[in-house]
Amino acid sequence: MTESQPAGPPAETGYVDVNGLHMYYESYGDRSPLVLLHGGMLTIDLNFATLIPTLATQHRVIGVEMQGHGRTADIDREITPAALASDVIALLDHIGVERAHVFGHSMGGAATLELGVNSPDRVRSLVAASASVRPDGLHEDLTDPAKQATSDRMPTPEDFANLTEAYRRLSPHPERFETFLASMSSNDADTRGWSDQQLAGITAPTLIILGDRDFTTVEHGALMRQLIPRSQLAILPNTTHMQVTRQTHLLLPMLETFLD
Repeated sequence: MTESQPAGPPAETGYVDVNGLHMYYESYGDRSPLVLLHGGMLTIDLNFATLIPTLATQHRVIGVEMQGHGRTADIDREITPAALASDVIALLDHIGVERAHVFGHSMGGAATLELGVNSPDRVRSLVAASASVRPDGLHEDLTDPAKQATSDRMPTPEDFANLTEAYRRLSPHPERFETFLASMSSNDADTRGWSDQQLAGITAPTLIILGDRDFTTVEHGALMRQLIPRSQLAILPNTTHMQVTRQTHLLLPMLETFLD
């Protein structure tokens, strides 16, 4: 695979009504299914635009905008990996996909691991980027307010401006941005994790990806590698949490080798 340009128009777009949610999805290509699950406060485009064109030459790429994100309105339900994974399974049922590769970043990475734990018959392989399986997997810069202001791990002003613009442009309720951001910032569901026994039960080949300046520590990545059978660990150099899925020159050859 070679480095891609930003994604053009999808081949298919639509909404599916699942679990009380009117959820947006789009797809590109027509080969083996690959579901993309974005991170918190992000969208399909913000997370995966430069990866999709190349991935779509080998896969039916299915991008999902999950609860409260992008074009999908929020509902009165806690946003948890289990809830998001349930929505993904319902979407796959709706579009007639029995099993798929799943690539998720951050919040989407937690949903990806949840699918591996509790829906092993629906996944071919898992790519979990910038995820953790324990609350203590997060770097102390994220948990110490005094360190957040000077940390080089945090989103930049440009990152924040991009996600703000995308929310206000795409959301069915753009006026709720500040409230939704506050609720997501206080939500720790992504990091509650799973037991060693649950992680040991993951049967799908799993690729764990972290930036070396990610929210999740490199040491925690090594622990995940030990706990999840058939797993591989990739550490992207000089890469923050927000930059992980932008490293197309590193990710595309890695994904080509791992997927299928």
